[in-house]
Amino acid sequence: MKIWQKNIDVDSFVETFTVGQDREMDLQLAGADVLGSLAHTRMLNSIGLMTDADLGAVQQELKNIYQEILSDSFQIEDSVEDVHSQVEMMLTERIGEAGKKIHSGRSRNDQVLVDLKLYFRSEIESIFKNTELLFEQLISLSNTYKSVLMPGYTHLQIAMPSSFGLWFGAYAESLVDDLHLLKAAWAVCNKNPLGSAAGYGSSFPLNRTMTTQLLGFDDLNYNVVYAQMGRGKTERILAQAMSSIAATLAKFAMDVTLFINQNFGFISFPAHLTTGSSIMPHKKNPDVFELIRSRCNKIQALPNEIALMTTNLPVGYHRDLQLLKENLFPAFQSLNDCLAIAKYMLEHITIKEDILNDPKYDYLFSVEVVNNEVLQGIPFREAYRNIGLAIEEGTFQPAKEVNHTHEGSIGNLCNDQIERMFAEVKQEFGFEKVEQALAELLK
Repeated sequence: MKIWQKNIDVDSFVETFTVGQDREMDLQLAGADVLGSLAHTRMLNSIGLMTDADLGAVQQELKNIYQEILSDSFQIEDSVEDVHSQVEMMLTERIGEAGKKIHSGRSRNDQVLVDLKLYFRSEIESIFKNTELLFEQLISLSNTYKSVLMPGYTHLQIAMPSSFGLWFGAYAESLVDDLHLLKAAWAVCNKNPLGSAAGYGSSFPLNRTMTTQLLGFDDLNYNVVYAQMGRGKTERILAQAMSSIAATLAKFAMDVTLFINQNFGFISFPAHLTTGSSIMPHKKNPDVFELIRSRCNKIQALPNEIALMTTNLPVGYHRDLQLLKENLFPAFQSLNDCLAIAKYMLEHITIKEDILNDPKYDYLFSVEVVNNEVLQGIPFREAYRNIGLAIEEGTFQPAKEVNHTHEGSIGNLCNDQIERMFAEVKQEFGFEKVEQALAELLK
């Protein structure tokens, strides 16, 4: 019997279809489910709905179950519908009647909502930490190769001189902006829906502010109807933030696959980090970056997938929302894997340092020559025309000294300012507050 069943068994075909992959997905929510119950039962005790003796037994056994989850010995049995039912069943089997009291004042609806919020917070922190490691690697490479020039392109045509310092630094700064979106997702996830029950509140005198503090949330989802409306919206906002990071990674991966090509030859990687061909012995394929590109393009589709799955759902809970886990949960691992492998690959990158000595890149310096004439007093339009004619007549002579000094240019990368912006957005998350609250809850 399910915890919500009365006297009639559900048809096995219907049960299999409705449960779907929930057991597998819910294993990832197990730790969060226990944390939510630890806070909820302490609140129940504070309003007289659980005795001190029952609370002591429940709290200790929940902490035991939490340790089982950490050690990977926790399982959701085939006969049990979801993680919430599994934890409650284990409590009841181990400590008796006290285990049956933990569901007072809540529904599976707000229970899964708080589980998801706690789980999403944890995943956001993991994504942030991996993004930070990649950011630091990009900044380090930017500083190391700040004076090494490379071609800059517009329309995939050679345009103006760039540098590896600019290239690496550009992606570092891109990640900073991506983290602002992740911070917005964090703010949405860091509000407490517990106590909204099935979306219409409870006649029990619940103390929702207490559970908010115990779980380290910044604030409440106050309106109980809106708390339920947040299901699907929260996932979509989080997916949009992940999509932004993925877009930066996919773009960088495309650059790498282009620049490693023999017709460019700007960068290379050791043979043991590339793959080969079954018939062409010369091949060194950038499979890692091709897969980063594809995985990240897949993640960029995620917000639209979630939007289409939740479009036009009326107010209240709907079973459609269960399927969001199947789309979103695997994306966390995929994005973290892409961030980690990108950082690892960049630890082994080799940069070619004499690229612009090739005469085919001479025209990159046309703007430099125009600007030099302007500095000598020639009007810009006239200088532009003079150099254009020299290029057409084949008499153009490049001036390969590059003297860019303004903020963010080749000679003034401003990486210290990009690092400052990163530190500022990192501070806004407040991971420490959450970690302290949960550590206190688990004492």
